[in-house]
Amino acid sequence: MAFENLSEKLQGTFKKLRGKGVLKEADINEAMREVKLALLEADVNFKVVKEFVAAVKEKCLGAEVLESLTPGQQVIKIVNEELISLMGGTGSKLTYSPSGFTVLLMVGLQGTGKTTTCGKLAAWLKKNGKKPMLCACDIYRPAAIDQLEVVGKSVDVPVYTDRESRVAEDIALAAVKEAQRKGFDVLIVDTAGRLQIDDALMEELVRVKKAVKPHEILLVVDALTGQDAVNAAEGFNERLGIDGIIMTKMDGDSRGGAALSAKKVTGRPIKFIGMGEKMDALEPFHPERMASRILGMGDMLSLIEKAQENFDEAKAAKLEKKLKKNEFTLEDFLDQMGEVRNMGGIGKMLEMLPGMNRKAVSDEEIEKSEKEFRQMEAIIQSMTLEERKNPSILNASRRKRISAGCGQPVSKINSLIRKYEDAKKLMKQFNNPNFMKKNKKLKGLF
Repeated sequence: MAFENLSEKLQGTFKKLRGKGVLKEADINEAMREVKLALLEADVNFKVVKEFVAAVKEKCLGAEVLESLTPGQQVIKIVNEELISLMGGTGSKLTYSPSGFTVLLMVGLQGTGKTTTCGKLAAWLKKNGKKPMLCACDIYRPAAIDQLEVVGKSVDVPVYTDRESRVAEDIALAAVKEAQRKGFDVLIVDTAGRLQIDDALMEELVRVKKAVKPHEILLVVDALTGQDAVNAAEGFNERLGIDGIIMTKMDGDSRGGAALSAKKVTGRPIKFIGMGEKMDALEPFHPERMASRILGMGDMLSLIEKAQENFDEAKAAKLEKKLKKNEFTLEDFLDQMGEVRNMGGIGKMLEMLPGMNRKAVSDEEIEKSEKEFRQMEAIIQSMTLEERKNPSILNASRRKRISAGCGQPVSKINSLIRKYEDAKKLMKQFNNPNFMKKNKKLKGLF
């Protein structure tokens, strides 16, 4: 998880503050020393850390905090606000051309995952009502065009290629004309990876920019490289003028310093973050939500959005009818487990729940839960259609046959049936209006 180490250290620092009824200047100074150390260990730019801590300390030493009935909470509130400001204040959206046809120029160093990110961005655009096309302008790396074609096929987006031309700006310009002719409204131009100090290759980008006049130039950087990613962003911005940053491999960086430094150092916002290898693992970057996650306050908005993405109104209505008629089957149970997986799995959901310390649940425990999911899927898929719809017919001989088919012991099958029956009872309760009246605390959650 991004910011895992930073989050743990900050939450530990603020836990000490919350335990004090009155805060003195010495308490604030000690807390700020710990915050400074935590940020530096997270690989945040030193100058950024210095300015951040100074701003937080100045506000924390005000009478409003020191004389507050809940000074610890006031300090957390200030840190939260400063973190949001540090990462850009509000989410920065893509801008589209008023004419209806938009060109996005993707640039970056080699090995940052730029070509894959082009595919992820195309998938995200499709999901948001756009009709994108990809353009292969990497004329140097062997198999670069083939890779983009594979990526394009995986997200069902066409790719414009010209294997004969050795002039990147000519390819890009021809792609613009082709995309417009065929009715696409966004062209994503994938360029060759290069160092910001490589004059010849940077000049090529300048020529491509001049030829296609992109509405946005997006720099793809690797979060795992820490401050090197920020330095690259600064260099590209000076030479080319970028409009935004896409930070990949955020799921693999437990420090997160690059994300905290990038906006302050470059003046350019992070627009998207890559949170996994799958083509749907690209998320718009929201500073306020990320700050909330860092401070252990969860990210319910993102959790709700993920639930809405996977929400099927027709399926929900069908399930409600089944519950009313007491017809909730093992197939329905399997569908519900699939919904959790589609939202990113148990680990991903834990990161977004308020007050949930992700480290309180070990990777081994999460893997154990995921393994149980897979085992239950295998068991249900080894059943006949009749057995899934009516588990009451599962006698000893049937269970033995299913056990042989899925490679799981009969005890696992018995455990699955118990969990299914418990889930059936629980869902029936949630569907009962009287249950909600008796359990007022649950109002607003369902």
